[in-house]
Amino acid sequence: MARLAVIDGVVYAPSDAKISVYDRGFLYGDSVFETLRTYGGRAFAVDEHLDRLERSLAALAIALPASRAVLTAELMDALLRADNTESYARLMVTRGQGALGLDPALAHAATRVLLVEPLTMPPLASYLRGIRVRCIRTVRASDAAHSAKLANYLASALALRDARQAGADEALVVDRAGLVIEGTTSNVFAVVGDRLVTPAVEAGILDGITRHHVIATARELGMDVELASLAPAALAESREVFITSTLREILPVSEVDGHRVGAGARGPVTEALHRAFRRRVGAPWVFGGDP
Repeated sequence: MARLAVIDGVVYAPSDAKISVYDRGFLYGDSVFETLRTYGGRAFAVDEHLDRLERSLAALAIALPASRAVLTAELMDALLRADNTESYARLMVTRGQGALGLDPALAHAATRVLLVEPLTMPPLASYLRGIRVRCIRTVRASDAAHSAKLANYLASALALRDARQAGADEALVVDRAGLVIEGTTSNVFAVVGDRLVTPAVEAGILDGITRHHVIATARELGMDVELASLAPAALAESREVFITSTLREILPVSEVDGHRVGAGARGPVTEALHRAFRRRVGAPWVFGGDP
């Protein structure tokens, strides 16, 4: 399995990849990123990820450092060079480097960095038994630029640390109104009665690519989808809860703040959605149960 880095179009081994200490991504978190993965060795939803990258850059008034055609070609070449069974890629764009100071005008041309890694998903047990989550109240840098995928994840990292110290596997972010809006690197869904409930983009969530496909899949299955946030107690009382992300797909939640959700394992709606999602992306079912 191979790892590699591409900086402004030049390919490096990970140990040789270097970036300036004066880069604003390092100094101030003045950067955005996208994470995407392959299915069957092919990059999934590239255009959707690049669309969101452009929206994130526009929110920060950073110019796209290369054309979409160049970014796509660099991505495809890097995945081919890595030659992993399945890979994931992280594409970052910083405002660039310049003199010390917060003023964005001090920066020169934007810097782009592409990292490719072999894909490793959570263990099968997590998909069968579910994970434990803890609801953590916090304020994040991204709250100042809704739906932009900013690289500053300090608040989320600290929330995850607190959740882990409390014996949970993941943290769910609680906003100022006391409502759960998303995970540290995921979107959250709940099955409430016969409805699938997930927070709206206007709540301050990242507009997840996997979230979009799960909502579309649910509607294709005839489910009613409601865009709304839930308080932690209401989330815990849902029939089923799951989180979604590019690297984890659909991961069931068995426990919220120490309270068991449903039967305390993957529920039938979560499994049905995950099976349909895998068909949607053209991937076989590998998460237990009947074939």
